[in-house]
Amino acid sequence: MAVDRQDRAELQRLFREFAKSRDSALRDQLVSAHMGLAEHLARRLANRGEPVDDLIQVASLALLKAVERFDPERGLEFSTFATPTIVGELKRHFRDKGWAVRVPRRIQELHLRMGTVIGELTQREGRSPTVGEIAQATSASEEDVLEAIDAGHAYRLASLDAPGATGDENPLASRLGQEDPRLNESEQRATLLPLLEHLAERERLIVHLRFFEGKTQSEIAGALGLSQMHVSRLLARSLAELRAVAQHED
Repeated sequence: MAVDRQDRAELQRLFREFAKSRDSALRDQLVSAHMGLAEHLARRLANRGEPVDDLIQVASLALLKAVERFDPERGLEFSTFATPTIVGELKRHFRDKGWAVRVPRRIQELHLRMGTVIGELTQREGRSPTVGEIAQATSASEEDVLEAIDAGHAYRLASLDAPGATGDENPLASRLGQEDPRLNESEQRATLLPLLEHLAERERLIVHLRFFEGKTQSEIAGALGLSQMHVSRLLARSLAELRAVAQHED
């Protein structure tokens, strides 16, 4: 993101002021000023099976985190500080989206490490390694190794256009239900901007839990003592409100 000297000096001033005041209006101004960086990084990872709008949403939320964590006194350019944060969130998004069922993060990471470890052990020993050898090489328990092996079967969904598992010619997509009309609400996520102060306290907490902590709607419902349907409605309404505010300020 190209920024001239005058603009850079002004942004540095705003960052110093925000570091002292933690004013949400300043935060939003800084996020808006660097949205080009977030969109640029998101588009660099496009064409990998995920909608660009979803990637921009992930990058935008990562940008917000970077703004809130940035320390202007360290002498770093903000783009230098923010880029690894944004790219890391995008890569985590791809990794998590690659699992057909929800698998604990530590098991996902163990499964990914095991690919290299098994290859090295096989080459060194001249045979397939045992579970115990894999556990020792990865500093994991044998139970976790077995869980990671089992979880590997959940990694990467088969194509919906592929023939069914029973050998029939009908693709999996032909046996799925019709498209949920509520999927249209996902478009609202593309314009989600860090304007959470416009929401009521409960709605702000729900958005934070969903998009900043990665909680599922079911987990949020359990934590707040609400039904999952109620959480879904509140989340949809909050996203609609954020989108309306963002469009108004544009």
